Amino acid sequence: MSAASETIERRGRMVEIGSGRRLRAAPAGPAVSTRPLVILEAGSFGFSADWAAVQDRLSAEGLRSLAYDRAGLGASDAGPAPRDSSAIADDLEDLLAALAERGPFILCGHSMAGLHARIFAARNSARLAGLVLVDAVTPETTDDPVSARYIGSFAAVSRLAAWGASVGLQRPFAGALGDAIGLPALAKAEKRRAFADPEHNRWASAEVEAWAADAAQGRAAGPYDPALPIAVVLTGDGRQPTARAEATAAPARAARRGFVLHVPGANHATLLGQRFAPHIVRAILQVAAAAKAS
Repeated sequence: MSAASETIERRGRMVEIGSGRRLRAAPAGPAVSTRPLVILEAGSFGFSADWAAVQDRLSAEGLRSLAYDRAGLGASDAGPAPRDSSAIADDLEDLLAALAERGPFILCGHSMAGLHARIFAARNSARLAGLVLVDAVTPETTDDPVSARYIGSFAAVSRLAAWGASVGLQRPFAGALGDAIGLPALAKAEKRRAFADPEHNRWASAEVEAWAADAAQGRAAGPYDPALPIAVVLTGDGRQPTARAEATAAPARAARRGFVLHVPGANHATLLGQRFAPHIVRAILQVAAAAKAS
C-alpha cells in the first residue's frame, strides 16, 4: 500500500477485489437511488481525491458517485504490469462487482482516462447509460504527429517525476505544487501527499508508459455507440477551435445525443476544482436527462 495512506486521513474505504489485492473506493451521495451511478475515472497521476469537489456537487444534486484509486495510486495496492487500459478496466469491473454495483452507470473520465473509457464502454455497453469526457484524450490522439511528440515528452517527464519522488526531491514542493486543481481541504492534503509519494509516482509513470498500448486497444475496441449520450467538457470559450479541441470533442459530435460544453477561465487541472466543478456536474446532468429520455 502507498505510504500516502498511512500518514494522513483518507476518504473512502479499502475494498478487496480478489487475489489479495485491494483498491480504495470513495463513494458519495445518497445510500439508495434509482438514478445511474456516476463512476469517476481520474487522469494520469490522478486518483480519487481529484474528484472531491465534483463529488460534493453531485451529492448536492442527489446523485450517487464513485471515485477510486487505480492500482498503486493513492491508497490502493499495486497491480500486475502492464498498467494499460485493459488492466485498468479489469480492476474497475472487479471493484464494481465487489461493491455489488450492477449499473446503470454514467462514466466520467478526465484527461488520459479518455483512453480507459473506450475500453470500459466497449466491454460494458449494456450497463452504460452515458459518458462524460472532461478534456479527455482519445485513442486517435497518437495519429497526430504533434500530439505524438507531446506524449513522448510527457512520458519522459513522468519517468523523471517517479525518480524524483523516489529520492525525495518533490517533498519540499508538495505544499505549493501538490494541488493544482483547487480541492477541498481533506482531498487537498491527499493530493499534496501523493505528489511526493514514491509508490504513487512509480505506478502513475507506469500508466503513462502504456499510452501507446492504450491507444491501440482503444482503436481495436472501435468507436462509441452513437446511441450513447456523450458530453465533452473543454477548457476555453470555443471561439477559436484548435485541432486538439476538435479531436477531443469528436466523440460528442459523433453521438446522436452529444453535447459539447466550454468552460472559459478553466485550465486542464482546475476544471475539476471547486470553482469549475459545477460545469462538470451540469454535463453529467445533461447526459443523465438524455439517458432517461431514451
